Amino acid sequence: MLHSYNKKLLVCGTDEAGRGCLSGPVTAAAVILPKSFRHPMLNDSKKLSAKQRAILAPIIKQEAVSYGISHVSPHEIDRINILQASILAMHKSIDKLKTTPDFIIVDGNKFNPYPNIPHETIVKGDGKFYAIAAASVLAKTARDEYMVALHKKFPYYQWNKNMGYPTSIHKAAILKWGVSPHHRKTFKGIKDI
Repeated sequence: MLHSYNKKLLVCGTDEAGRGCLSGPVTAAAVILPKSFRHPMLNDSKKLSAKQRAILAPIIKQEAVSYGISHVSPHEIDRINILQASILAMHKSIDKLKTTPDFIIVDGNKFNPYPNIPHETIVKGDGKFYAIAAASVLAKTARDEYMVALHKKFPYYQWNKNMGYPTSIHKAAILKWGVSPHHRKTFKGIKDI
């Protein structure tokens, strides 16, 4: 069951999507929700269907005090590593907020301090707090839209179905068609090719 993190502070939740993918960006969102925000369907985006996420994303965007979404490219992921790229995407999302939060709650156990705003990392935070769950939904839906658009240019990898994750079809397509400009060259399964 989800909870509000703190009733007194203006809290921003942040999360990323696409860390374990072989292709495409890592995408993060940052969300500040009104203290009264509740939605019976909202949960960790991994526990929701694509249809449920598609229903929730516009509601979150409409109801949020503020939100930001950012992509960090495969090239940048290869340059700085996936953990740092995930944190960079979160920072870039927080940069886009029109309202400055008092506090940041981060899904996971690693984060680089954001200038002048205290934070807490929370393992499985997307299943515990509304703001992180909302960020996880926005990050996942934005990244999926991005991958579906990329699929139109590179249909043989079937990114519209696997979203860049290392499925058997995706891996077979890499062996057959080679590595695209959107693949992460430092990732296991890519660098070997």
